[in-house]
This record gives sequence, structure tokens and C-alpha cells, in this order.
Amino acid sequence: MKSVKVVAAVIRRTAADGETEIFATARGYGEFKGGWEFPGGKVEAGETPQGALRREIQEELDTEICVGNLIHTIEYDYPTFHLSMDCFWAEIEHGSLILKEAEAARWLRSDTIDSVNWLPADLSLIEILKKNLQ
Repeated sequence: MKSVKVVAAVIRRTAADGETEIFATARGYGEFKGGWEFPGGKVEAGETPQGALRREIQEELDTEICVGNLIHTIEYDYPTFHLSMDCFWAEIEHGSLILKEAEAARWLRSDTIDSVNWLPADLSLIEILKKNLQ
């Protein structure tokens, strides 16, 4: 089975009421179009995971991020490939999250994180994030 190495950014901010929000996007293309995920993409040869994540967010969202700590590495078998996804905390350094590839985006909180249809690989991360958002 083919293995794909990717990275994902859990971009967070503090809302006016002090609650933490995280940014999620709905895929705009491919087999999983419309499924919700955290933005990111493939790690290219010679890149660090953090460097790949900064590049992907710049390309997909026209935004510069500061990559924080690794939250979790997801290992998930889809029917046609194995996904290995390093998920990092991130914060916006510069930019306004312009959707270039995603079809939709939302800021989610602990009470709304289950309101979108997450892609299967992201579900294990959601359980971890719920504990961090409360």
C-alpha cells in the first residue's frame, strides 16, 4: 500500500469572549471533496514538516503562520493508501486566510467542533482537541 506523508495546521485564535477557536476547511477537490479537515498538505523531499506546513498554508490560504508544537501524528489506512499526518498547533503571523483550494471554512469551538463532517483520519485528532479547547 502506498504511504503518504502530510502535515496539518490546527490554527487557533482567541475570540473576543476569551474562547479558543480553531480553523477548519472543507476540501474543494478530489475524492474527499466537501469533507472537513485541517489545512496542510504533502511534505516534499528535503522539507521539514514545519517548513512544509508553512509552505502549504502560504499556498492554500495566502497566510504566514508560526508553527508550534506537534499535537499528534495520525496513522490512518484509507482504502487505497496509508496516511501519516503530523498535526501541529499554529497561529497566524500575517495574512487573512484567503481560501484558494478549500470550498468553505469555519472557526470552531469546543461546542461546535462536531458540527462539520470530518474526514475519517481527522476524527482521532478531534477527540484530542476537544480536551484542549475546554
